[in-house]
Amino acid sequence: MEELTRLSDIKQAAADDGHLIWAAQGQTEHGLGPGVRAWRHGTAVAVASPWLSQRDRIAIAGDGPDAVVLGQQVLDEVGPSYRPFGKALLIDALVGEVPGLLPVPYFFWMETTALPGTADAGVRWLDAQQEQRAVSLFGRFFPDSYAQPGSLGVRRWAGTSGEVAGAAGPEPLAVAADAWSASGCGFVAGVVTHPAARGRGLAQAVCGFVVNSLVRRRGRAALMVDAGNAPAIAAYERLGMAKRLFGAAYFAQP
Repeated sequence: MEELTRLSDIKQAAADDGHLIWAAQGQTEHGLGPGVRAWRHGTAVAVASPWLSQRDRIAIAGDGPDAVVLGQQVLDEVGPSYRPFGKALLIDALVGEVPGLLPVPYFFWMETTALPGTADAGVRWLDAQQEQRAVSLFGRFFPDSYAQPGSLGVRRWAGTSGEVAGAAGPEPLAVAADAWSASGCGFVAGVVTHPAARGRGLAQAVCGFVVNSLVRRRGRAALMVDAGNAPAIAAYERLGMAKRLFGAAYFAQP
């Protein structure tokens, strides 16, 4: 396999595979993120990115046989803490060839290079005090979120506030983060809505605000969502985001 050391080489090889560009974590048009390594084998490309969205990850893409060979070689190179992720059929094939590699439930990788063109009245970037108030949203309603206020790699939060019955004052109603964004691919994470405000389109408005900013600044916005979360998927599709069925896999720790 051939090692790639420049972001421009990864972007050229990635074509429409935004997850490769995201995993490269480049912050300029040239270098890769800290500790990131990338390789090419035939039609396949893989990018190993340490502690990206709370995991050591390998983004992989390409034709089946080449991608499986490359995936095996990269796993041997970087070690069992890394989790390969990519199109579902590719990951299924890799799982079938690598002893001990276990699949996780399917999810969708969703992305867009177009501005969503949605109204985002009342949504704004939060200051430090407002971010701190949003912590309670995660503690009560989304404790498993990888992106939370104060998490490593989370750049900024957007949100909207309002009155909630029983609260002393305005409460955060919906928030979303610009997190682990990179040159060529911004990333949306930590989307959560207060149960008292659900059904009002607030999550879509907040996500639309973040997507708009990321597309303008990074050229692309992406996110990951569980394949069974139909309401969220529909909201993201209304923002113009296209979905692809993805898989991921991991080695069980001894």
